[in-house]
Amino acid sequence: MTVTDHDEQGIQSLCLRLGQRVRRKRAARAMTMKQLAAESDISLPYLSRVEKGDGNVSISVLQRLARALNVSMDSLLSDQDEYGVDYALIVELLKRQTPDSLREIRSHLVESLGHGKANCADAPHRIALIGLRGAGKSSTGPLLSQALGMPFVELNALVAERAGMALSEFFSIYGQSGFRRLERDCLEQVIAHYPQVIIATGGGIVAEPATYELLLHSFFVCWLHATPEVHFQRVMKQHDARIATPALRDEAMANILASLEARCKLYALAHAQVDTTYLTAEQVAKQMLIQLQHTR
Repeated sequence: MTVTDHDEQGIQSLCLRLGQRVRRKRAARAMTMKQLAAESDISLPYLSRVEKGDGNVSISVLQRLARALNVSMDSLLSDQDEYGVDYALIVELLKRQTPDSLREIRSHLVESLGHGKANCADAPHRIALIGLRGAGKSSTGPLLSQALGMPFVELNALVAERAGMALSEFFSIYGQSGFRRLERDCLEQVIAHYPQVIIATGGGIVAEPATYELLLHSFFVCWLHATPEVHFQRVMKQHDARIATPALRDEAMANILASLEARCKLYALAHAQVDTTYLTAEQVAKQMLIQLQHTR
């Protein structure tokens, strides 16, 4: 199956699920198809195709359907209905909370469900280093491995090994979504095979909620970070061809700044963090060992 075939199947599946959700929400409101067509200003034949999963729905049509059904657009696209009415009510309750309240609610949930760092029995035995490239993950990991007598695994290297090709080639063929699926599979493989391990993850793992939640639940997670300038200097020392010209270097610096801004709050969910800006790898490892002692 080609990537195009896979994408086509995904689109067809999404259209079918969208049609089912529109039909269920219409039925729950005791609306006839004719009423929904009139209130959403969509032709009856077209609405019929949408509910059957045959319609190529635009953002405009989706917005009109959501308004007529008095629901959010994302509720027509997400799988929340499949989780039952309690899930939908919880989502609506959370939407009304402030960011500070959500942070407190999440903290209570994590502790009550046994996902907190103090309650996660595996956490001190599995350690994950997260952060942008140039944070010091690859240099700190082996030092922790030596000090603790635990194996060290580079998650991206494991992904490349499983893929049987370089990551750049894998991305060009399967894209971001393909990489994230394989990354999740490899993380699950590490958890299944290593009762004790130190891993260094790719910088973008925090942007995948399900994978990041699994990481936080199964590992003691430490965010290594530095100033954007230091991140850039460290990447420069790696002689990466992707930043071989001044124009590419300017683009790389812009990407570092954008990534830090977009991921900062996600990285901050880690159980611990170390600012590596002015530290050697040995000093970073020493600070981490001290923080690990406090978790026992």
